[in-house]
Amino acid sequence: MKTFCGRANPTTGAIEWEEEEENYDYHQEIARSSYADMLHDKDRNEKYYSGIRAAVRRVKARGQRAIVLDIGTGTGLLSMMAARAGADYCYAIEVFKPMADVAVKIVDKNGFSNKIKVINKHSTEVTVGPDGDMLCRANILVTELFDTELIGEGALPSYEHAHKYLVQEECEAVPHRATVYAQLVESERMWAWNKVLPIHVRLEGSKVEKVIVPPRDMQVCAGSPCVYDIQLNQVNRNHFTTLTEVTEMFRVDFSKAVSSSLARHTVQVRATASGQAQVVLSWWDMDMDPEGNIKCTMAPYWVHPTPNNIQWRDHWMQCVYFLAEELPVQEGECLHISAMHDDYSLWYKLQHSSDDCKAEVLIERPLCSCQAHLMCNRQRFGELNDQQRTEAYTKALKTVVKPDSVCLTVSDGSLLSLFAHLLGAAQVYSLEISAMSRRVMEKILAANALTGKVTVTEKRPEQLLPADLDNNQVSVLIGEPFFTTSLLPWHNLYFWYARTYLAKHLSSEFTVLPQSATLLAMAVEFEDLWRIRAPCGMCEGFDVNLMDEMIQNSLNFRECQEAEPHPLWEYPCRALSDPRQVLAFDFRREVPEQPIYGTGSMQLLRSGTCHGVVLWMDYCLTDDITISTGLTRPHSHMGDCDWNPHCKQGVYLLGSVTNPETSADGQTSVVYSVTFHPETGKLAMDFKQSP
Repeated sequence: MKTFCGRANPTTGAIEWEEEEENYDYHQEIARSSYADMLHDKDRNEKYYSGIRAAVRRVKARGQRAIVLDIGTGTGLLSMMAARAGADYCYAIEVFKPMADVAVKIVDKNGFSNKIKVINKHSTEVTVGPDGDMLCRANILVTELFDTELIGEGALPSYEHAHKYLVQEECEAVPHRATVYAQLVESERMWAWNKVLPIHVRLEGSKVEKVIVPPRDMQVCAGSPCVYDIQLNQVNRNHFTTLTEVTEMFRVDFSKAVSSSLARHTVQVRATASGQAQVVLSWWDMDMDPEGNIKCTMAPYWVHPTPNNIQWRDHWMQCVYFLAEELPVQEGECLHISAMHDDYSLWYKLQHSSDDCKAEVLIERPLCSCQAHLMCNRQRFGELNDQQRTEAYTKALKTVVKPDSVCLTVSDGSLLSLFAHLLGAAQVYSLEISAMSRRVMEKILAANALTGKVTVTEKRPEQLLPADLDNNQVSVLIGEPFFTTSLLPWHNLYFWYARTYLAKHLSSEFTVLPQSATLLAMAVEFEDLWRIRAPCGMCEGFDVNLMDEMIQNSLNFRECQEAEPHPLWEYPCRALSDPRQVLAFDFRREVPEQPIYGTGSMQLLRSGTCHGVVLWMDYCLTDDITISTGLTRPHSHMGDCDWNPHCKQGVYLLGSVTNPETSADGQTSVVYSVTFHPETGKLAMDFKQSP
């Protein structure tokens, strides 16, 4: 059966209704899942296998039958490990039906269907008894319910229920325990991801400067309640200063009753350096056995036991938690770090030793009260706080803003309207599409005594009336462009559609900034990101080809074949070709009626494995000032790349990410065909390695 799905088009702004198969969302989840990444995590797999074998041996040594409960079985891999290790029977629970169906097939293909029962339910719905899903309670509990934050996938409630209803009192658990660690740091780079900081705007030359200050409620806001999970191993050691040693915050013993209730764990530490405490870096490790001999750790490189041999993984990374406000600390000072958690999330608080740090006093989960964190993600805060970026836009605006200019800014929560006013424009209007961005802008204007200097209007471009502009004609149309609905770089082409909608409000000799944009592409070899789509085949001696086939089938669906957004500063890659301009967009003209085509090839200049193509947008603000959402500078002669840390680039992985290594013979290339369809605002793209 098919159904109509309504979606907001991020490029045109229109609501579109499309007919989809009833299992469309399943295919989306499978195609974008991290199943392949987990199967390629050899360290994880080996440690689980060792832990499972040890648990089965312990149970057998007690003269008991080994009955395994595997919650969140996925492909059935851990249950098959248990069966091969000698378990008498395994109950493998998987709530996601497509995954449960393929697990049944994988288990059968590997010859374990007589020892493993796949149950397509949530674990809290599983029953035990003669007529139940399980004949008896299990004495070995195997799970992989963890995310980067450890508990974000509901591990605690699942364990709590399992111990009450599904496993024996003295059960073995794999993993046996998890330990959460924290380290306090000062980091100007990371702090800029947290909130709007004072922004310095040079008005005339380099001597006259105006500082735009954030409103008080933004300065003291507790911030976003969501953890910032990143590849901390890609953060340069020069970008932060550690203020404490790594501290063990708390442990969870999975072999005993687990509570999902709100809890607080406070640890006393001494500052190892003086500075501004801003950020808590956090990660965890797992002991697969009671003795702690089999350990799987997420520790970052500067504290990792084998820093030159760290397992890459994307399903488990590290966490960045921002303190509600900066706290100065002195070397040697006694500090109290508290980790609080509910059933699904963690948060941290720092207090001096003189503060009330009673463990029984719980602190509520931080929530945004200023609305800026609801509008801006971490990349956006970094973008707004980027002084070089501010200077580039200011320099460009100086060339187009005149004393008689009537300026209209079209971007979500953009400060360019303030810049235009400070540079002397006669009248400035800011068009905000959402009520949230309007309120944030009004707060910033009020904090800088600019209320009334910039007129903020909450409307869509096509709804704007002459009266909203005081019957003025716009002489300078400005955009960053940035819109909160944009996921891929070209989604911000919504600015072009807005410019077209606003044509009747533009003067005959208007100026638009940026004046044009280009879509660029470059063939690359990824260091590790290719693993998220690479077929696994055999995993620890088990055939999981059926999983590969399921993922490939889902990838064949329409939207699954498109590029994916990834922040490439976290995912190193090497350029195999030079950047190639694929499409050009002229904002000085309206959106055309006819498609825009780009075809050609990118010659591979370096030897390597071409895993895919990276795409990004460059915006030409003026004839000689360009802002890039991709490379911050030309790649090195070896192909090393530096990517804009405030943007996500588009990644198009080639059909087979296991392409053979190519040599720089000048004969191999990536052939492309890219089409922009103005009526839908969508990009159709195809990249293939040739020959």
